Amino acid sequence: MMKPSRSPLESVRHTFRAVVCTVVPDARELEPQAWAELEAVVARTLRDRPRPLQRRLRLFLRTIESLPRLRYGRPFSALGAQERERFLAGLQEHRSRLIRVGFWGLRTLAYLGYYGRPAAARSIGYRPDPRGWEAIR
Repeated sequence: MMKPSRSPLESVRHTFRAVVCTVVPDARELEPQAWAELEAVVARTLRDRPRPLQRRLRLFLRTIESLPRLRYGRPFSALGAQERERFLAGLQEHRSRLIRVGFWGLRTLAYLGYYGRPAAARSIGYRPDPRGWEAIR
């Protein structure tokens, strides 16, 4: 029997969840099963990406967790909602293109995971149809 592969986010799950809750505030209300679905969507996406990219994402999340200690004396996951928002806004507007791109990639994963869950798709009225736009008319 083949052992299930480890999630690319396993070692940074706590920080990833804190980022998701900051980017998508409704995620704060997710139950454990919904978090598992969200992480599964993201893990499937990341498994198709090169290992070096996965490593850079984990490094970026570790950096996000650690850097606020310099300003706030606490890691990212221990900050309040406003402090987290302020910190992530700084990444979004950072002068370094690499940091901005990293943040936008991370933000995209947060949205993908949250809205890629079947329950979220239903809640926003997303009903894909093989006929495409023709099904709407």
